[in-house]
Amino acid sequence: MLYLHDVWVNWFEGEENGYSVCYFHEWRKEDGIELLDQVPLLYISEVLYNYIENDMHDLPKGLLDMIHKRAYVRKGQERTMLDYACVVTDGKDIIAFDSIGYRIPIRKSRLIPRQEQLVFDMIKTTKPESFKFEGEIVEKEYHMLSMAPELVHGLTRRERQLKQLLMIALDQLRTANNLEELRYWLTEWDPKKYPYIRYMNEDKVWEALYEGVKQGWSIGHEELCSKMIKGQPFLERMWELEHAPEQNTSKQN
Repeated sequence: MLYLHDVWVNWFEGEENGYSVCYFHEWRKEDGIELLDQVPLLYISEVLYNYIENDMHDLPKGLLDMIHKRAYVRKGQERTMLDYACVVTDGKDIIAFDSIGYRIPIRKSRLIPRQEQLVFDMIKTTKPESFKFEGEIVEKEYHMLSMAPELVHGLTRRERQLKQLLMIALDQLRTANNLEELRYWLTEWDPKKYPYIRYMNEDKVWEALYEGVKQGWSIGHEELCSKMIKGQPFLERMWELEHAPEQNTSKQN
């Protein structure tokens, strides 16, 4: 088995989509960086890699058995064994995961560029491992709170986070399904539609609003988001975190 040593990881917990597991250039100073003293490296199929990177389902038993208690995290002088942690690659991309004792990849991280290059060098003369799935792989379905990758493609970490925040606010709006409220927010988003909005029912207003905001990110998106989350302390706190100064941790590379 291949192993990596002294691997810096920046865990993103509970993220089912790979686009939310930030690459090194988007790491922040306040992120909790950990050092894996030792971690197994597995070269796997593209299908399994995508399953790990973009979902949170049970991992193949054979894979779990192979990596069981073979990874260690170091904090100061302390070296702690991890039940199921690993770095996996399909030969094109790389991700680390830690199941924190479960059978699913709860925490995920990218690697720093120097260690990514080391991974590609290490697998040059090897073939992908094959693991049997116990169940059927179901094609992933995206929705408002788990956006399709093309809806966040090209956005920065901050923009992705704010867009997620906007989608939470929109989901609440859709759940309430109050016609006057829907009309109000569509007018805020697209004032030019005002003469027609009063003739639209809930479904038409919602469709116009969602179709209008789902693509890209702009100042208009940001302004709408800031207004929609007013008076909701949890969402306001998330907003504030994304407006704090950002600093990169590239010193570790």
